[in-house]
Amino acid sequence: MYNYIIPIVIVLLIFVVVLFVYRKKHHTEISRLDQKRLDLQNKPVLEELSKVKKLNMSGQAEEMFERWRNKWTDMMDDDLVQIEQQLIQAEETVDKFQFKKATQIEEEVEQRIDACDGELENILTELNDLIESEKKSRVEIENLKLDYRTSRKTLLAHQYSFGEAGNLLESRLAVFPEKFEAYERLTAEGNYLEAKEIVKELDHEGKEILRLITEIPTLLTDVQHKIPNDLSDLRNGYRSMEQQSFFLLHLELPEKLDAIEAQLPILKEQLVQLETEVAIEQVEQMKKDIDAYYEALENEVHAKQFVDSNFTKLGTRLEDLLLAVDEMQYEAEVVQKSYHLTTQELAMPRQCRSALNTYKQRYDLLCVEVKEEQSAYSILKEELEDLDKLVEIKKKEIEEFSKKLVDLRVHENEGREQLESFEQRLRLLERRIQKANMPGIPDEIIARFKEADQQLDVVKQELLEVPINVGVIAANLKKSNELITEAEGVIEEMLSNVQLIELLIQYGNRYRTSKPGMDEKLTEAELAFTNLRYTKALEVVATAVEAAEPGALKRIEGLAKQTVTRV
Repeated sequence: MYNYIIPIVIVLLIFVVVLFVYRKKHHTEISRLDQKRLDLQNKPVLEELSKVKKLNMSGQAEEMFERWRNKWTDMMDDDLVQIEQQLIQAEETVDKFQFKKATQIEEEVEQRIDACDGELENILTELNDLIESEKKSRVEIENLKLDYRTSRKTLLAHQYSFGEAGNLLESRLAVFPEKFEAYERLTAEGNYLEAKEIVKELDHEGKEILRLITEIPTLLTDVQHKIPNDLSDLRNGYRSMEQQSFFLLHLELPEKLDAIEAQLPILKEQLVQLETEVAIEQVEQMKKDIDAYYEALENEVHAKQFVDSNFTKLGTRLEDLLLAVDEMQYEAEVVQKSYHLTTQELAMPRQCRSALNTYKQRYDLLCVEVKEEQSAYSILKEELEDLDKLVEIKKKEIEEFSKKLVDLRVHENEGREQLESFEQRLRLLERRIQKANMPGIPDEIIARFKEADQQLDVVKQELLEVPINVGVIAANLKKSNELITEAEGVIEEMLSNVQLIELLIQYGNRYRTSKPGMDEKLTEAELAFTNLRYTKALEVVATAVEAAEPGALKRIEGLAKQTVTRV
């Protein structure tokens, strides 16, 4: 029995501890909620309401004040009292260990406190907006009065700049004093919200009038003076250029100027009616069009200067190139007798002549147009520039082809010099082999010599042919160089190997009797050497010497390279 009592007691103790822990937790939560209730109750709503009350409100402002006060009173008398009662109920529930019910009450209290707090924040915000609105409106109305006086002074001082539009601006400004009086009256009565609406209305209208006062004088100056003067200057310039034989019909300038001129009275009427938004766009477009017309006339003047300066020069260049083509044709015929020319190269002079004849026809037509003065100089300039570019391209082609014909002789001489140089290289290789004092020359080396020599014979034969094909000679010389270079590499390697074999055999003789098998290896290497199998001989003797004395091969290779270099 004793064994059962102890566990039961322990379980009961644990249960009691848990109950008291939960009760403490709920008491802490209730204290927190009660503090939130007190914070809510202490919000400075009454102080703010008293500030607003001093404003002597009426109308909408007074209605809002009453709504805020009633909301605050209801919240203090009803909501906060009920919240306090719920918190007391929650404490009693916790003391009875009814934790689930306590949690429900706590959650409901939290929600009600948050809802009340949100409503109070809205009240405080609206209160502050009303107070700040009255202050802000007072500052704005003073600024509006200043803008009004400035606008009035501007209209009076510069009335001539506004023309008939000044009367309408005056009538719109005449409303401002009445609005100012209405603002002061509503403010004195405490109707701040309606006063604020007047400020908004005046602010919009004031900005609009200031904009009009700024824009209209400039627009009227453009419409009544600047644009008409520009149109007059353009007409005079147009007539003057026609008298100087400029062809200007393609510009259609008189018709375009008439169209602009017809729009000016309409624009002026729009400005008188203070309709500036459309007028601004149209005036700016007129200015751009007028600038474009000035530029078009200037382009014609510059184009005439270009044509006058370059027209004769192009004709002279064409005549010179036609003579150059004839000389190139004759030169090509002469060169063809000595050198091979491709079909494309032979056709080059004829193609150039055909192209130049076409350019000459275009130039002759251009001459007629310039003489008749029935074409715009800008169009003549474009045609002249296009022809000039084509002639320049053809000139370069002619110069390059003429140089190519001259270079054929240069390439022939260069080929002969290269041929002589390659023959000297072959003779030098022969002398090096002879000085090497070898038992013989392998068939592979003889074959390489023969192939290179035959290739040089091919070049010699091609240099004797008429006409000479410089391109084929260059290709064969390139092949000759490759063959000789390969032969030089193989022979260099062979001479090095022969020298190394002789040095290794001499070095290996010291071990011929002392090292087993050395005599047989050296004998084998000597036999291969005598039979011109130099690669085989080197492989055998190098392996034997290195086996007898490790590191000897490397030292002897260095000595062999120095010997071959001296040879």
